[in-house]
Amino acid sequence: MNVDKKISIGISVGDLNGIGAEIILKTFADPRMFDFCTPVVFASNKSIQYLKKHLNLTTQTQRIDSLDKLVDNKLNIINVWDESFNFEFGKESKKAGKLAIISLKAATTALKDKKIDGLLTAPINKANIQSEDFSFPGHTDYLAQELEGNALMFMVSDSLKIGLLTDHVAVKDVANEITPKLIKEKITTINESLKKDFRINKPRIAVLGINPHSGDNGVIGKEDDEVLKPAIESLYNNNNNNIMVFGPYAADSFFGSNNYMKFDAVVASYHDQGLIPFKTLTFGNGVNYTAGLSEVRTSPDHGTAYEIAGKGVADESSFKEALFQAIKIVKNREEYSQLTKDVLRKGKKI
Repeated sequence: MNVDKKISIGISVGDLNGIGAEIILKTFADPRMFDFCTPVVFASNKSIQYLKKHLNLTTQTQRIDSLDKLVDNKLNIINVWDESFNFEFGKESKKAGKLAIISLKAATTALKDKKIDGLLTAPINKANIQSEDFSFPGHTDYLAQELEGNALMFMVSDSLKIGLLTDHVAVKDVANEITPKLIKEKITTINESLKKDFRINKPRIAVLGINPHSGDNGVIGKEDDEVLKPAIESLYNNNNNNIMVFGPYAADSFFGSNNYMKFDAVVASYHDQGLIPFKTLTFGNGVNYTAGLSEVRTSPDHGTAYEIAGKGVADESSFKEALFQAIKIVKNREEYSQLTKDVLRKGKKI
Protein backbone atom coordinates (compact mmCIF):
# COMPACT_ATOMS: atom_id res chain seq x y z
CA MET A 1 0.00 0.00 0.00
CA ASN A 2 1.22 3.48 -0.89
CA VAL A 3 1.20 5.36 2.43
CA ASP A 4 0.77 8.71 0.65
CA LYS A 5 -2.39 7.54 -1.12
CA LYS A 6 -5.85 7.39 0.44
CA ILE A 7 -6.90 3.83 1.28
CA SER A 8 -9.08 2.27 -1.41
CA ILE A 9 -11.89 -0.06 -0.34
CA GLY A 10 -13.55 -2.33 -2.88
CA ILE A 11 -17.19 -3.21 -2.25
CA SER A 12 -19.05 -6.24 -3.64
CA VAL A 13 -22.68 -5.26 -4.11
CA GLY A 14 -24.35 -8.35 -2.66
CA ASP A 15 -27.92 -9.40 -3.49
CA LEU A 16 -29.59 -6.56 -5.41
CA ASN A 17 -33.03 -7.61 -4.18
CA GLY A 18 -31.83 -7.20 -0.59
CA ILE A 19 -30.57 -4.14 1.29
CA GLY A 20 -26.90 -4.32 0.27
CA ALA A 21 -26.85 -1.59 -2.39
CA GLU A 22 -29.12 0.58 -0.22
CA ILE A 23 -26.76 0.57 2.78
CA ILE A 24 -23.81 1.26 0.46
CA LEU A 25 -25.52 4.32 -1.00
CA LYS A 26 -26.72 5.50 2.42
CA THR A 27 -23.25 5.20 3.92
CA PHE A 28 -21.68 7.41 1.27
CA ALA A 29 -24.59 9.85 1.14
CA ASP A 30 -22.64 11.44 3.99
CA PRO A 31 -19.75 13.19 2.17
CA ARG A 32 -17.60 13.02 5.31
CA MET A 33 -17.15 9.30 4.68
CA PHE A 34 -14.92 10.11 1.72
CA ASP A 35 -12.38 11.61 4.14
CA PHE A 36 -11.56 8.09 5.33
CA CYS A 37 -11.20 6.20 2.05
CA THR A 38 -11.83 6.03 -1.68
CA PRO A 39 -14.61 3.47 -2.25
CA VAL A 40 -15.36 1.53 -5.43
CA VAL A 41 -18.43 -0.67 -5.99
CA PHE A 42 -18.20 -3.64 -8.33
CA ALA A 43 -21.64 -3.64 -9.95
CA SER A 44 -23.52 -1.96 -12.78
CA ASN A 45 -23.80 1.81 -12.95
CA LYS A 46 -27.30 1.48 -14.42
CA SER A 47 -28.51 -0.62 -11.48
CA ILE A 48 -26.95 1.66 -8.88
CA GLN A 49 -28.42 4.78 -10.48
CA TYR A 50 -31.86 3.16 -10.60
CA LEU A 51 -31.70 2.35 -6.90
CA LYS A 52 -30.33 5.78 -6.04
CA LYS A 53 -33.33 7.38 -7.75
CA HIS A 54 -35.79 4.89 -6.23
CA LEU A 55 -34.55 5.70 -2.72
CA ASN A 56 -34.25 9.43 -3.42
CA LEU A 57 -30.62 9.54 -2.28
CA THR A 58 -28.06 12.22 -3.15
CA THR A 59 -24.91 10.09 -2.96
CA GLN A 60 -22.16 11.44 -5.20
CA THR A 61 -21.25 8.66 -7.64
CA GLN A 62 -18.74 8.34 -10.48
CA ARG A 63 -18.65 5.68 -13.17
CA ILE A 64 -15.10 4.56 -13.95
CA ASP A 65 -13.66 2.29 -16.65
CA SER A 66 -10.50 1.27 -14.80
CA LEU A 67 -9.38 0.81 -11.20
CA ASP A 68 -6.36 2.94 -12.07
CA LYS A 69 -8.75 5.89 -12.42
CA LEU A 70 -10.40 6.00 -8.98
CA VAL A 71 -11.85 9.41 -8.12
CA ASP A 72 -11.62 10.81 -4.61
CA ASN A 73 -14.73 12.16 -2.86
CA LYS A 74 -17.07 10.05 -5.00
CA LEU A 75 -18.55 6.57 -4.76
CA ASN A 76 -16.80 4.99 -7.73
CA ILE A 77 -18.76 2.44 -9.74
CA ILE A 78 -17.04 0.02 -12.10
CA ASN A 79 -19.22 -2.05 -14.39
CA VAL A 80 -18.65 -5.79 -14.01
CA TRP A 81 -21.75 -6.82 -15.96
CA ASP A 82 -23.66 -5.25 -18.87
CA GLU A 83 -26.93 -7.14 -18.68
CA SER A 84 -30.04 -5.43 -17.34
CA PHE A 85 -31.56 -6.30 -13.98
CA ASN A 86 -35.20 -5.88 -12.99
CA PHE A 87 -35.37 -5.23 -9.27
CA GLU A 88 -37.87 -7.39 -7.34
CA PHE A 89 -37.20 -6.22 -3.80
CA GLY A 90 -37.49 -8.93 -1.19
CA LYS A 91 -37.57 -11.80 -3.67
CA GLU A 92 -34.99 -14.54 -3.99
CA SER A 93 -33.85 -14.91 -7.59
CA LYS A 94 -31.13 -16.81 -9.42
CA LYS A 95 -30.31 -13.68 -11.43
CA ALA A 96 -29.61 -11.68 -8.28
CA GLY A 97 -27.43 -14.51 -6.98
CA LYS A 98 -25.52 -14.73 -10.25
CA LEU A 99 -24.77 -10.99 -10.28
CA ALA A 100 -23.74 -11.04 -6.61
CA ILE A 101 -21.10 -13.65 -7.41
CA ILE A 102 -19.89 -11.77 -10.51
CA SER A 103 -19.38 -8.75 -8.24
CA LEU A 104 -17.62 -10.80 -5.53
CA LYS A 105 -15.28 -12.49 -7.98
CA ALA A 106 -14.33 -9.20 -9.67
CA ALA A 107 -13.68 -7.51 -6.31
CA THR A 108 -11.62 -10.48 -5.08
CA THR A 109 -9.50 -10.41 -8.23
CA ALA A 110 -8.87 -6.70 -7.70
CA LEU A 111 -7.86 -7.42 -4.11
CA LYS A 112 -5.43 -10.16 -5.18
CA ASP A 113 -3.97 -7.87 -7.84
CA LYS A 114 -3.42 -5.08 -5.25
CA LYS A 115 -5.76 -2.74 -7.15
CA ILE A 116 -7.64 -2.12 -3.91
CA ASP A 117 -6.39 -2.15 -0.31
CA GLY A 118 -9.33 -3.91 1.33
CA LEU A 119 -12.64 -5.62 0.56
CA LEU A 120 -16.07 -4.95 2.09
CA THR A 121 -18.78 -7.43 1.11
CA ALA A 122 -22.49 -6.59 1.17
CA PRO A 123 -24.85 -9.44 2.19
CA ILE A 124 -25.59 -12.34 -0.16
CA ASN A 125 -28.25 -15.05 -0.11
CA LYS A 126 -26.49 -18.37 0.49
CA ALA A 127 -29.15 -20.27 -1.47
CA ASN A 128 -29.38 -18.33 -4.73
CA ILE A 129 -25.61 -18.00 -5.19
CA GLN A 130 -25.16 -21.74 -5.66
CA SER A 131 -24.20 -22.86 -9.18
CA GLU A 132 -21.74 -25.06 -11.04
CA ASP A 133 -19.23 -22.21 -10.85
CA PHE A 134 -19.85 -21.36 -7.18
CA SER A 135 -20.59 -24.04 -4.58
CA PHE A 136 -19.40 -22.35 -1.39
CA PRO A 137 -21.68 -21.82 1.65
CA GLY A 138 -20.57 -18.19 1.94
CA HIS A 139 -17.92 -15.51 1.52
CA THR A 140 -15.46 -16.95 4.04
CA ASP A 141 -15.09 -20.32 2.31
CA TYR A 142 -14.66 -18.74 -1.13
CA LEU A 143 -12.05 -16.26 0.09
CA ALA A 144 -10.21 -19.06 1.88
CA GLN A 145 -9.70 -20.68 -1.51
CA GLU A 146 -8.76 -17.49 -3.36
CA LEU A 147 -6.42 -15.86 -0.83
CA GLU A 148 -3.40 -17.09 1.10
CA GLY A 149 -3.65 -18.03 4.77
CA ASN A 150 -6.05 -19.85 7.12
CA ALA A 151 -9.48 -18.22 7.00
CA LEU A 152 -11.34 -17.72 10.26
CA MET A 153 -14.75 -16.14 10.85
CA PHE A 154 -14.01 -13.45 13.45
CA MET A 155 -16.95 -11.39 14.69
CA VAL A 156 -15.57 -8.13 16.04
CA SER A 157 -16.66 -4.97 17.79
CA ASP A 158 -14.91 -2.57 20.15
CA SER A 159 -16.17 -4.46 23.22
CA LEU A 160 -16.34 -8.08 22.05
CA LYS A 161 -14.50 -10.33 19.58
CA ILE A 162 -15.60 -13.91 18.90
CA GLY A 163 -13.81 -16.41 16.68
CA LEU A 164 -15.28 -19.74 15.58
CA LEU A 165 -13.69 -23.18 15.54
CA THR A 166 -16.37 -24.26 13.03
CA ASP A 167 -18.63 -21.89 11.10
CA HIS A 168 -21.13 -23.12 8.50
CA VAL A 169 -21.21 -26.69 9.79
CA ALA A 170 -24.33 -28.64 10.80
CA VAL A 171 -24.62 -29.02 14.59
CA LYS A 172 -24.60 -32.83 14.29
CA ASP A 173 -21.14 -32.66 12.67
CA VAL A 174 -19.51 -30.10 15.00
CA ALA A 175 -17.88 -32.50 17.49
CA ASN A 176 -16.27 -34.58 14.72
CA GLU A 177 -14.94 -31.44 13.02
CA ILE A 178 -13.12 -30.20 16.13
CA THR A 179 -9.70 -31.83 16.21
CA PRO A 180 -6.49 -30.89 18.07
CA LYS A 181 -5.05 -29.66 14.76
CA LEU A 182 -8.07 -27.44 14.07
CA ILE A 183 -8.06 -26.01 17.61
CA LYS A 184 -4.37 -25.12 17.37
CA GLU A 185 -4.79 -23.58 13.92
CA LYS A 186 -7.81 -21.44 14.82
CA ILE A 187 -6.52 -20.20 18.18
CA THR A 188 -3.12 -19.40 16.68
CA THR A 189 -4.86 -17.43 13.92
CA ILE A 190 -6.90 -15.47 16.46
CA ASN A 191 -3.81 -14.72 18.54
CA GLU A 192 -1.90 -13.47 15.49
CA SER A 193 -4.86 -11.40 14.28
CA LEU A 194 -5.26 -9.71 17.66
CA LYS A 195 -1.61 -8.69 17.52
CA LYS A 196 -1.33 -7.73 13.86
CA ASP A 197 -4.84 -6.49 13.01
CA PHE A 198 -5.95 -5.01 16.33
CA ARG A 199 -2.58 -4.08 17.88
CA ILE A 200 -3.12 -5.98 21.14
CA ASN A 201 0.35 -6.90 22.38
CA LYS A 202 -0.46 -9.71 24.83
CA PRO A 203 -3.92 -11.05 23.99
CA ARG A 204 -5.94 -13.06 26.49
CA ILE A 205 -8.18 -15.64 24.80
CA ALA A 206 -11.07 -17.61 26.33
CA VAL A 207 -12.40 -20.85 24.85
CA LEU A 208 -16.00 -22.03 25.29
CA GLY A 209 -16.78 -25.69 25.87
CA ILE A 210 -18.21 -27.90 23.13
CA ASN A 211 -20.86 -29.54 25.33
CA PRO A 212 -23.20 -28.06 27.98
CA HIS A 213 -21.20 -27.27 31.15
CA SER A 214 -18.04 -28.23 29.20
CA GLY A 215 -19.10 -31.86 29.45
CA ASP A 216 -19.46 -32.02 33.27
CA ASN A 217 -16.38 -34.25 33.60
CA GLY A 218 -17.56 -36.56 30.86
CA VAL A 219 -21.19 -36.90 31.99
CA ILE A 220 -22.49 -34.83 29.00
CA GLY A 221 -19.87 -35.79 26.46
CA LYS A 222 -16.16 -36.53 26.46
CA GLU A 223 -14.98 -34.10 23.76
CA ASP A 224 -14.13 -31.29 26.18
CA ASP A 225 -11.95 -33.50 28.38
CA GLU A 226 -10.38 -35.59 25.65
CA VAL A 227 -9.91 -33.05 22.83
CA LEU A 228 -10.44 -29.43 23.87
CA LYS A 229 -8.70 -29.28 27.27
CA PRO A 230 -5.48 -31.03 26.17
CA ALA A 231 -5.24 -28.77 23.09
CA ILE A 232 -5.68 -25.63 25.19
CA GLU A 233 -3.09 -26.79 27.73
CA SER A 234 -0.64 -27.63 24.96
CA LEU A 235 -0.97 -24.16 23.42
CA TYR A 236 -0.68 -22.41 26.79
CA ASN A 237 2.38 -24.40 27.90
CA ASN A 238 4.24 -24.10 24.60
CA ASN A 239 6.71 -21.26 25.10
CA ASN A 240 7.27 -20.97 21.36
CA ASN A 241 3.60 -20.14 20.79
CA ASN A 242 3.37 -17.63 23.63
CA ILE A 243 -0.44 -17.83 23.60
CA MET A 244 -2.42 -16.81 26.68
CA VAL A 245 -5.42 -19.10 26.20
CA PHE A 246 -7.82 -20.28 28.93
CA GLY A 247 -10.78 -22.64 29.26
CA PRO A 248 -12.94 -24.36 28.36
CA TYR A 249 -15.67 -22.27 29.99
CA ALA A 250 -19.35 -23.23 30.21
CA ALA A 251 -21.01 -21.19 27.45
CA ASP A 252 -24.40 -20.73 29.14
CA SER A 253 -23.16 -18.40 31.89
CA PHE A 254 -20.05 -16.93 30.27
CA PHE A 255 -21.71 -13.85 28.77
CA GLY A 256 -24.43 -13.23 31.34
CA SER A 257 -21.77 -13.04 34.06
CA ASN A 258 -19.72 -10.55 31.98
CA ASN A 259 -16.81 -12.96 32.16
CA TYR A 260 -16.09 -12.20 28.51
CA MET A 261 -14.97 -8.69 29.48
CA LYS A 262 -11.80 -10.15 31.05
CA PHE A 263 -10.58 -11.34 27.65
CA ASP A 264 -9.55 -9.83 24.32
CA ALA A 265 -11.28 -12.57 22.34
CA VAL A 266 -13.56 -15.55 22.85
CA VAL A 267 -13.43 -18.80 20.86
CA ALA A 268 -16.77 -20.51 20.25
CA SER A 269 -17.06 -24.12 19.11
CA TYR A 270 -19.81 -23.57 16.57
CA HIS A 271 -21.75 -20.88 14.73
CA ASP A 272 -24.72 -20.18 16.99
CA GLN A 273 -22.75 -20.60 20.22
CA GLY A 274 -20.74 -17.55 19.17
CA LEU A 275 -23.07 -15.51 16.99
CA ILE A 276 -26.14 -15.49 19.24
CA PRO A 277 -24.37 -13.70 22.14
CA PHE A 278 -22.36 -11.56 19.73
CA LYS A 279 -25.40 -10.24 17.86
CA THR A 280 -27.38 -9.86 21.09
CA LEU A 281 -24.67 -7.71 22.67
CA THR A 282 -23.45 -5.76 19.63
CA PHE A 283 -26.15 -5.80 16.93
CA GLY A 284 -25.78 -2.81 14.64
CA ASN A 285 -22.17 -2.28 15.68
CA GLY A 286 -20.75 -5.70 14.93
CA VAL A 287 -18.59 -6.69 11.98
CA ASN A 288 -17.83 -10.02 10.32
CA TYR A 289 -14.08 -10.06 9.68
CA THR A 290 -12.25 -12.86 7.87
CA ALA A 291 -9.06 -13.15 9.89
CA GLY A 292 -5.98 -15.12 8.93
CA LEU A 293 -5.87 -14.21 5.24
CA SER A 294 -3.27 -12.34 3.23
CA GLU A 295 -5.79 -9.54 2.49
CA VAL A 296 -8.41 -7.66 4.51
CA ARG A 297 -12.12 -8.44 4.17
CA THR A 298 -15.00 -7.27 6.36
CA SER A 299 -18.79 -7.43 6.16
CA PRO A 300 -21.79 -6.18 8.16
CA ASP A 301 -23.15 -8.61 10.75
CA HIS A 302 -26.58 -9.02 9.12
CA GLY A 303 -28.09 -10.61 6.02
CA THR A 304 -30.06 -9.48 2.98
CA ALA A 305 -33.09 -8.39 5.07
CA TYR A 306 -35.56 -9.10 2.25
CA GLU A 307 -38.47 -8.04 4.45
CA ILE A 308 -37.43 -4.37 4.31
CA ALA A 309 -35.60 -4.26 0.98
CA GLY A 310 -36.43 -1.32 -1.29
CA LYS A 311 -38.36 0.53 1.43
CA GLY A 312 -35.56 2.95 2.33
CA VAL A 313 -35.59 1.99 6.00
CA ALA A 314 -32.45 -0.19 6.17
CA ASP A 315 -29.95 0.82 8.86
CA GLU A 316 -26.42 1.28 7.51
CA SER A 317 -24.73 1.32 10.96
CA SER A 318 -23.15 -2.15 10.71
CA PHE A 319 -21.98 -1.47 7.15
CA LYS A 320 -20.29 1.73 8.35
CA GLU A 321 -18.62 -0.17 11.17
CA ALA A 322 -17.42 -2.77 8.66
CA LEU A 323 -15.95 0.04 6.56
CA PHE A 324 -14.18 1.62 9.53
CA GLN A 325 -12.83 -1.78 10.64
CA ALA A 326 -11.50 -2.50 7.14
CA ILE A 327 -9.70 0.86 7.04
CA LYS A 328 -8.32 0.41 10.56
CA ILE A 329 -7.07 -3.12 9.91
CA VAL A 330 -5.39 -2.11 6.64
CA LYS A 331 -3.57 0.67 8.55
CA ASN A 332 -2.72 -1.60 11.50
CA ARG A 333 -1.25 -4.22 9.19
CA GLU A 334 0.89 -1.62 7.45
CA GLU A 335 2.16 -0.28 10.79
CA TYR A 336 2.79 -3.82 12.06
CA SER A 337 4.73 -4.63 8.90
CA GLN A 338 6.88 -1.53 9.30
CA LEU A 339 7.54 -2.25 12.99
CA THR A 340 8.55 -5.86 12.39
CA LYS A 341 10.82 -4.79 9.52
CA ASP A 342 12.54 -2.35 11.88
CA VAL A 343 13.03 -5.13 14.43
CA LEU A 344 14.57 -7.38 11.80
CA ARG A 345 16.89 -4.60 10.63
CA LYS A 346 18.05 -3.90 14.19
CA GLY A 347 18.61 -7.61 14.72
CA LYS A 348 20.92 -7.76 11.72
CA LYS A 349 23.06 -4.88 13.00
CA ILE A 350 23.73 -6.47 16.35
